[in-house]
Amino acid sequence: MVSIRPDEISAILKQQIADYDKSVSVSNVGSVLQVGDGIARVYGLEQVMAGELIQFEDGTEGIALNLEDDNVGAVLMGEGLGIQEGSTVKATGKIAAVPVGDAMLGRVVNSLGQPIDGKGPIATTETRLIESMAPGIIQRKSVHEPMQTGITAIDAMIPIGRGQRELIIGDRQTGKTAIAIDTILNQKGEEVVCVYVAIGQKSASVANVVEVLRERGALEYTVVVAASASEAAAMQYLAPYTGAAIAESFMYKGKATLVVYDDLTKQAQAYRQMSLLLRRPPGREAYPGDVFYCHSRLLERAAKLSDAMGKGSMTALPIIETQAGDVSAYIPTNVISITDGQVFLSSDLFNSGLRPAINVGISVSRVGGAAQTKAIKKIAGTLKLELAQFDELAAFSQFASDLDAATQAQLGRGKRLRELLKQSQFSPLNLAEQVAVVYAGVKGLIDDIPVDQVTQFARELRDYLKTSKPDFINKVMTEKQLGDEAEATLKEAISEVKASILAAA
Repeated sequence: MVSIRPDEISAILKQQIADYDKSVSVSNVGSVLQVGDGIARVYGLEQVMAGELIQFEDGTEGIALNLEDDNVGAVLMGEGLGIQEGSTVKATGKIAAVPVGDAMLGRVVNSLGQPIDGKGPIATTETRLIESMAPGIIQRKSVHEPMQTGITAIDAMIPIGRGQRELIIGDRQTGKTAIAIDTILNQKGEEVVCVYVAIGQKSASVANVVEVLRERGALEYTVVVAASASEAAAMQYLAPYTGAAIAESFMYKGKATLVVYDDLTKQAQAYRQMSLLLRRPPGREAYPGDVFYCHSRLLERAAKLSDAMGKGSMTALPIIETQAGDVSAYIPTNVISITDGQVFLSSDLFNSGLRPAINVGISVSRVGGAAQTKAIKKIAGTLKLELAQFDELAAFSQFASDLDAATQAQLGRGKRLRELLKQSQFSPLNLAEQVAVVYAGVKGLIDDIPVDQVTQFARELRDYLKTSKPDFINKVMTEKQLGDEAEATLKEAISEVKASILAAA
């Protein structure tokens, strides 16, 4: 017979009392009242925060946006086909965050930072909140370093600096994305991290962009965030903030970054769709009242950080699509007022064969010469003025029968300058090539070359400088200015190329 000793029992009880853990877990749970059109109304999530991630029974995630008296309006981040009325919803206690870090480079991700390129998971432990405060006044520095786009017309007349927000605006099919992609391609070797955000585009278009970047070796320093047209409105709305968060993580590490939002018109439309379904009061053009804040809090995150903050920068190139060139519509005027200038692309110029189809009259950079190198500032000063005067004269000359010699000379110069600024897609030029081309036009050194041979002259001049005068290119690229010696070399090269073209003609 086994004898039970009271002291043993009391020892065991004491041990169990000592080890007793009285932590209580409270989870914030609710139930679905109604679901449909990418929106769910949930009852019972009393403690939920605005913008908090919530999880449905079938694993679908959502974001709590409308916190009303008796229910919570949430947008679904996925199909949500398994969600039914009465199914449970759990608050996660987390605000949406995305993975960031060097492992993101070369990858294509969705709005939640999950890979969609078939290359497996992203090996990073760093995360960053999708929404975060823009740097304050003290943390910033004025824009002073150039962000070369490789497009002569922009770098010479509408310069973009690191930390600037330059809007690319125009009708559909006028080459807006092409300018943004050229700028990304031109950052090769510049140690700039690029983020391309595709919002509401065809999946085929995004695949083409990724392929162009891969072929030209630009994907290794680029992250592509894609929320295609087939995805939920919430995903299209979040995509730009995800792109900004990924770029910000590099900016705060002291790196220069470039973010392209292609395009914010589609993001505003996705936000309008979400807001109307959430029964928020509509404003002008049925957009909600806070659509301006939606874009301003995004674009204000672009900055050039002060020396104390590590000198990093984030340059934003938002893209806006206009209808029939109407820049006075609601979303275009909003974004124009937030950004530091705009590059306006005209469908008339595009159809007349001028590529890139930049309308010099409406385009402007509010940072101006501060973002230009000395080399191009020295020679491009009169370029914008001459082209503007040419546009005016060209309109006037259509009605005039006989023009005096000075007017004819000015018209001839304008036509040649226009030809010089033509540039084929995916072929950005370096600083030295731009300086050479603009110098030849502005100084009137090609006024005697027939207009239809100007493009050929520009191409041959660039090739000649690369092969026969590499010292000129190295000198301009390193010193960033056009000294007397380099100028003499350039004049000599221009006269030699010009002689060969005129002899052939």
